[in-house]
Amino acid sequence: MSLILGTEYCKIDSNGRFKFPIAFKKQLGSNDCTFVIRQKFTGECLELWTESSFQEEMNELKKELNPRNTDDIRIMRQLTRVNVVPLDSNDRMLIPPERKSTIGDAKEIVLQANGSFIEIWERSAYDKMNEEEMKDLVSIVNKRFARKHELPSASDAE
Repeated sequence: MSLILGTEYCKIDSNGRFKFPIAFKKQLGSNDCTFVIRQKFTGECLELWTESSFQEEMNELKKELNPRNTDDIRIMRQLTRVNVVPLDSNDRMLIPPERKSTIGDAKEIVLQANGSFIEIWERSAYDKMNEEEMKDLVSIVNKRFARKHELPSASDAE
């Protein structure tokens, strides 16, 4: 699975469909046209995986989980609570009705690449999240990477 990059803004029609962006489709190649969509654990957005990358992810996770442990069973159950969604002949994707509550009655969504999957956000929720994340991102990066690749803070530029 290659790294998925980018941010795309999409309109949703009255049937709950959106046109899958060509920029993402090119990155995925022509073989990956069936997707898996699920609720993110935090509940704030949806995750969109290609079916093949989702299978890879679940196979790796199964190696870590004990099928007889009740906590592991709960984790796997939640992670596999998904909808399989194909692109139609016009490269549109339907957000399943049971997943629509996450984005509400949105007319516009944001598709944000997150490495091996794509997050689907309602536009205003995305803007709010993005604003909040940017507030302390420099300190998070500096702490996480133990100052090996330290980024300058806004106060350093003054």
